[in-house]
Amino acid sequence: MQPGRQRLPAPWSGPGGPRPTAPLLALLLLLAPVVAPAGSGGPDDPGQPQDAGVLRRLLQQAARAALHFFNFRAGSPSVLRVLAEVQEGRAWINPKEGCKVDVVFSTERYNPESLLQEGEGRLGKCSARVFFKNQKPRPAINVTCTRLIEKKKRQQEDYLLYKQMKQLKNPLETVSIPDNHGHIDPSLRPIWDLAFLGSSYVMWEITTQVSHYYLAQLTSVRQWKTNDDTIDFDYTVLLHELSTQEIIPCRIHVVWYPGKPLKVKYHCQELQTPEEASRTEEGSAVVPTELSNF
Repeated sequence: MQPGRQRLPAPWSGPGGPRPTAPLLALLLLLAPVVAPAGSGGPDDPGQPQDAGVLRRLLQQAARAALHFFNFRAGSPSVLRVLAEVQEGRAWINPKEGCKVDVVFSTERYNPESLLQEGEGRLGKCSARVFFKNQKPRPAINVTCTRLIEKKKRQQEDYLLYKQMKQLKNPLETVSIPDNHGHIDPSLRPIWDLAFLGSSYVMWEITTQVSHYYLAQLTSVRQWKTNDDTIDFDYTVLLHELSTQEIIPCRIHVVWYPGKPLKVKYHCQELQTPEEASRTEEGSAVVPTELSNF
């Protein structure tokens, strides 16, 4: 499995297609009661998706988008999270406005080596409200997560990564992380984690209601010597879009210092509009778009 890629059960295509597996069936049964809001008149409420498969896909898409946003805003390679399981949620669809999703989900630490070494399991729950503006990118997100890694431990891990990169005798210049066999050399793990951090911003920016991206590979990395204390590097990543199986190359410039907002500038090929393809952002400057009520 490529690093950063999530294993997701195949969607049930209906009576004429494959039947859901037992875990998927259990998830569908769990989600089915939340299609209609409490106190409502039942399945005829406007805006509520009546198909459990549609609801399941919307909840997963919203959870993934919320985690991209959360990871970027956290600005720390030590607190990166990935989706473990969608637990509950509900969605409203308005053809003129878009889709609003409330979702609760559990997460895991991104770095699997940390899980093995420290015996850490899932990192608690996140709850999010996500608004997809029709098929436009950059969903508006409000997200809150519990059981964050304690501040002192995060600072220690971030500083260790920072120190490793600052002690490089020469500016780093390398290609292909992971290699063609899916292996990441331990010495390159800090570069991959920082790339995942910066790519989280890009993936949030270009995500839509139906597009799901994950970081597949770094094809070039170049670290720059700086006159200040920051880590400054350029890299090219390949983002894999799940629904179309497209590979999108993106050039990303990241400036990072532990405890400071992450600065990201990027340009992606093969996206539809210039607005989608390029952007510059700093972590502290990001404010969620006002959520529409409908």
